[in-house]
Amino acid sequence: MLRSVEDKDLPSMRRWRNHPRVRAASFATHKIGEDEHAQWWEATRADTRKRVLIYEHEGSPAGVVTFFGLSSESASWGFYLDLEGLEQSGELLRAWIGLERAAIDHAFGTLGLTTLRGEVLACNEAVRRLHRRFGFLEVGSYLRDIDGESRDVVAIRLVKEQA
Repeated sequence: MLRSVEDKDLPSMRRWRNHPRVRAASFATHKIGEDEHAQWWEATRADTRKRVLIYEHEGSPAGVVTFFGLSSESASWGFYLDLEGLEQSGELLRAWIGLERAAIDHAFGTLGLTTLRGEVLACNEAVRRLHRRFGFLEVGSYLRDIDGESRDVVAIRLVKEQA
């Protein structure tokens, strides 16, 4: 289930995002401080082309889904999970699949989109496999500078008729 972010979620969101493996799979890999996170959240709440939602797994907050570049027909998206908590409970794989399903349903249902796009580091084969499992097509690739290093990024796309 996806729900709106509440102020009480912000510390957990930042902790999850700062997990070393989440940072390593992100386009911004530095550790995010409290002030930076607060500034980001203030700007994000004011941005009509973004939606940030909490994913709940088995009734507990377990991840974050972001839709950005929203238009009437399309958006891009990204996500991260509470890796530490979900691994400890043995629920990581189930939560990961549940989040992907909930995000796709939200995009094509609640948001009324016809196209959902994303990007993933080419080396992140687990996420690429998950996206393919849900029907995403890899539609291109490019090099992106991440921390002064050129990294391969794969563009993905899912259209409503394929979901």
